[in-house]
Amino acid sequence: MGESARRVAALGECMIELVRRPDGTFTMGFGGDTLNTAVYMARLGVATDYVTALGDDTNSDAMIATWEAEGVGTGHVLRVANRVPGLYMIETDDSGERRFLYWRDSAPARDLFVLPDSPALVADLESYDLLYMSGISLAIWGERGREVLFPMLDRLRERGGRVAFDTNWRPRLWPDRETAQRAYDAMLERTDIALPGVEDLRGLYGDADADTAMARVRGAGVTEIVLKLEKPGCIVSAPGVEETVPSEKVAKVVDTTAAGDSFSAGYLSARLKGLGPVEAARSAHRIAAVVIQHRGAVIPRDAMASVLDG
Repeated sequence: MGESARRVAALGECMIELVRRPDGTFTMGFGGDTLNTAVYMARLGVATDYVTALGDDTNSDAMIATWEAEGVGTGHVLRVANRVPGLYMIETDDSGERRFLYWRDSAPARDLFVLPDSPALVADLESYDLLYMSGISLAIWGERGREVLFPMLDRLRERGGRVAFDTNWRPRLWPDRETAQRAYDAMLERTDIALPGVEDLRGLYGDADADTAMARVRGAGVTEIVLKLEKPGCIVSAPGVEETVPSEKVAKVVDTTAAGDSFSAGYLSARLKGLGPVEAARSAHRIAAVVIQHRGAVIPRDAMASVLDG
């Protein structure tokens, strides 16, 4: 992919994040799958804009200030009067696995493509070199949002832009499985770099194993695929490349909250810097291995010293 991808954006939703600590107290932060990826990409030296809709409250102000402090572009964050962001709570067990509780039904991010300012936003997004989104993004925008999204992606790709998509299947966000399957089918047909998970595609389509999942994504026309396996590791498939890349070994997993988000950031950042797909997957594993040894979706920057450039 190389340095030709000059304008990069991640699209989705950021929410207020409450994390239950072992002593029963909570800490508050901000998180969301594509936002996490945008922050990690910015930390890895790839200028990334975040595209979402927020309210006009102080928490929305604080989100924007936090993203700007991380170097994430906020010029395409739409603001909606008298609305507030969604909220989620993370509870983590002794093995590092987490449980999420959500309050997000009226979050303004759901209306990203149907607001008064949306047409101007869509017109500018068509000029980007790489847009990244997830199955969660796809779900929250609903049918009306996807009716705007898909033609936009077609126009972007016609002029040489690329689309990256992480499957991130969350059944509770969809009215039914058939609606989700249609949306994912349409999205994969417009995807250049897919980051699916075997568990995601089994849950959504009933795909029995990695071979079936890989065949499905290839069948949609995706040319670069990083299939995340149930056991630690991934399969990289790209023109002239087909290789299983094992993950980094971690002595103690503390919190897997943003494992996939940071993996996506590591992979896309490496590809944008000119690394090949296999090397990019190895880099992504290294970054995810650091992230899962700390609590929260976005870990302290100094905890990433070993994997940051410079």
